[in-house]
Amino acid sequence: MISVFTKPQLLAFGPNKNSISFILPQFSLKFNLQMARSAIDEMSDTGAFKRTASTFRNFISREPNSTFPPESGRYHLYVSYACPWASRCLAYLMIKGLEKAITFTSVKPIWERTKESDEHMGWVFPASATEEPDAEPDPLNGTRSIRELYELASTNYVGKYTVPVLWDKKLKTIVNNESSEIIRMFNTEFNDIAENATLDLYPSHLRAQIDETNEWVYNGINNGVYKCGFARKQGPYEQAAKELYKALDKCDEMLGKQRYICGNTLSEADIRLFVTLIRFDEVYAVHFKCNKKLLREYPNLFNYTKDIFQIPGMSSTVNMQHIKRHYYGSHPFINPFGIIPLGPDIDYSSPHDRNRFSS
Repeated sequence: MISVFTKPQLLAFGPNKNSISFILPQFSLKFNLQMARSAIDEMSDTGAFKRTASTFRNFISREPNSTFPPESGRYHLYVSYACPWASRCLAYLMIKGLEKAITFTSVKPIWERTKESDEHMGWVFPASATEEPDAEPDPLNGTRSIRELYELASTNYVGKYTVPVLWDKKLKTIVNNESSEIIRMFNTEFNDIAENATLDLYPSHLRAQIDETNEWVYNGINNGVYKCGFARKQGPYEQAAKELYKALDKCDEMLGKQRYICGNTLSEADIRLFVTLIRFDEVYAVHFKCNKKLLREYPNLFNYTKDIFQIPGMSSTVNMQHIKRHYYGSHPFINPFGIIPLGPDIDYSSPHDRNRFSS
């Protein structure tokens, strides 16, 4: 765990104004826009947060002669329970019934140094199976960090060391690290071995609507909370907060008329929205200053979140201890003392009212 006893000091901008240094006792953070290695690096000169694209973009496919065919036991998913992007991949793994075909490992929740040679903080594995509840050492390659996985896959890799990572055990490389693409693979390409193969979260008749919904939900909500939390100037923060609550208001209004975000059929858009909503009151409202209105003050959104949480398999993907420990413990420039709020301890398994809609 990170131990910090005084407030951080902003030292200076670098020579090109693209790097910022913070010094803390026994702890240093450097942010560089030209080589973002985690989300906190992705800042513009205006003080706004700008997320960069993922790098490994290969596809598992049932097509003949595919380099990455959908074979049972061949692939491994590296995740953090804390990360919403990784959690949506884990959600697909569970609700599609792929946990016997695709193994997975979770890292420790709080970022640590990934190498002694530099100051990068990122996802690391525990040294033993008993060190961290619900996290395990790397069972395939014996790496100490997600960073080392990227360096195994590409000796010349330059970019972020993020989760999820979909790993090919046979070729010993990263197939894909873009969650929006991984969930599409899990939805269709493993149906010959999935236990819940009939579940289609991206049906052809809803694809246009799902794509459109994903776009505004991502910009306003999924990424919107990060734009609020990582903003370093008042203007960008306020703009992001206005967009966030405009999108949340829109969702709540829509969910007053239908069970799910794209109608009365569960879809990809619901899983993508859920991973942000489940973290909202516990983390984003406090840590990311998204406190204008809490999730539980939205009657439709709150009951909707409970509805999704209660889908068989979904609750196992929500580890609130990992979620809270990561956010409050891995961003010392936001929360320098690493104090984790006690509440609000919401029971998402309690009854909801979404059965009033057909599904």
